[in-house]
Amino acid sequence: MIDISESVMQILLALIVVGPLLGAVAALLPAPPGLKGKSPEQAVLRHGVTVTGAILIAAIVLALGFDHDHPSRMQATTDISWIPALDVRIHLGIDGISLPLVVLTALLSFLCALYSYFNMPAGPSPKAFVALLLVLEAGTLASFTVLDLLLFFLAFETVLIPMYFLIARWGGEGRTRAAWKFILFTLLGSVVMLLGLLLIGIKAGTFDMVALATDNGRSLTASVQVIAVLAIGIGLAVKTPMWPLHSWLPDAHTAAPTVGSVLLAGVLLKMGTYGFVRILLPVAPDGFRTFAPYLAAFAVVGIIYGSLACLNLAKRGARGDLKRLIAYSSVGHMGFVLLGIATMTPTGVNGALFANIAHGLITGLLFFLVGGLKDRTGTTDLDTLALPSPGHHPSTSGSAAPNQFQTGAALYGRAPRLCGLLAFAAVASLGLPGLAGFWGEMLALFGAFEPAAALSRPAFLTFMAIAAFGTLLTAAYMLAVVRRVCMGAAAREVPKLADVRSYEFAAWTPLVVLTVVAGLWPKALLGLTDPAVQQLLSGGTR
Repeated sequence: MIDISESVMQILLALIVVGPLLGAVAALLPAPPGLKGKSPEQAVLRHGVTVTGAILIAAIVLALGFDHDHPSRMQATTDISWIPALDVRIHLGIDGISLPLVVLTALLSFLCALYSYFNMPAGPSPKAFVALLLVLEAGTLASFTVLDLLLFFLAFETVLIPMYFLIARWGGEGRTRAAWKFILFTLLGSVVMLLGLLLIGIKAGTFDMVALATDNGRSLTASVQVIAVLAIGIGLAVKTPMWPLHSWLPDAHTAAPTVGSVLLAGVLLKMGTYGFVRILLPVAPDGFRTFAPYLAAFAVVGIIYGSLACLNLAKRGARGDLKRLIAYSSVGHMGFVLLGIATMTPTGVNGALFANIAHGLITGLLFFLVGGLKDRTGTTDLDTLALPSPGHHPSTSGSAAPNQFQTGAALYGRAPRLCGLLAFAAVASLGLPGLAGFWGEMLALFGAFEPAAALSRPAFLTFMAIAAFGTLLTAAYMLAVVRRVCMGAAAREVPKLADVRSYEFAAWTPLVVLTVVAGLWPKALLGLTDPAVQQLLSGGTR
């Protein structure tokens, strides 16, 4: 770690939040002479890589300068009055809970920009694509760093428009319907959430999240807390997504371009669970305690439902879409996150935060790999990918030219490195010990074994048993996918596919490495989150 002054840390955090917005504006301007390269399109894609790369470097420096001995303390804070009449302040800061999410967002945004530079999705102007990507990054980073309820809401909403256009303009089949479904679900949830945020701010006399967390709900009556948790929780549950408010997610993932799916799964879903931890747990603990058993019940239903949906899609003859299967797997994985939060214990909440990061790394990698597979074969249909079918050719919806490749047959004999990465991501997703996916789910289950004192232990033991059964279902469908796609029947007449390309290797390797590191050395992440969670649950953040 390095010694950086607080003022420099403040500048770095402000740059991380504002930099992508400035980059988005610059992306829409004409490229200066000498920087156009071979074409204006190349110049703007290179601009996206440069800006996201600079933000990633700033995030890494911020992490290195972070005081790891006091991760529960808000650091790099900026507090400026913005709207005095409403006591709304531009209040920024990071602690051990938000820092990993900031670094994850910066990393995935850079990897998506790098991937798009070499493999731009078919659609309108690259200028608009890069600008939307940067606005999306800015809104997500702001959501994890702002410490004012109204600013959090604005940042929370900022990501909706760019993601809508990324799906609607650069997506695949059914993109218009999927984009509308995404925007309508999330906007309706956000309207209800805003009412809850306003209720807390008005009744408590402040929108400052640090002050509200320190107050720990003492200035809010029990009825106000219950109403606020219900209203805010609905909005956050839609974004998470929690069963039964999840139905927008499979359509959005299936239609979205590869980088859209990576960012949607890797960082956007985390905004919902982050809101549960940052706002509801410390600000309205009594109200949250009322709904915790119901949240846990919905969480475990989501785990089982998502797993059964994946098993159904993985069946032979079901015409299941691989992107849709991974989307449903996210419903199950986020169920573990919600279960950990619902326990209201340090063990469970730490497990939820760990599972958040693990899901971002692993599912981001899975969507990258499936995108690469579609580029080569022109399809993500499991039956087409799994069965040898000489003479059958992919559709032209992907980047592969018609009649260029035959689909089907074992992937291991056609693109062994791509096959190995897909198998690695699948076993990481099912929670193999030694990889990142294991620790979050295990800690969430441990938290359910011994929930907070005011919660019913028999009920949570039941939830724990159901969730544990869900891990078996997860293993079943992930192994079924690996068996069918990677180890199907080989056919000699089916030609080989292009294996992992250099730019794909550059974009995917960091996710593989971090998945292994987090699995082998969980203290690196838990050492950051645990002190902050302990303080949050015992009375807020100083």
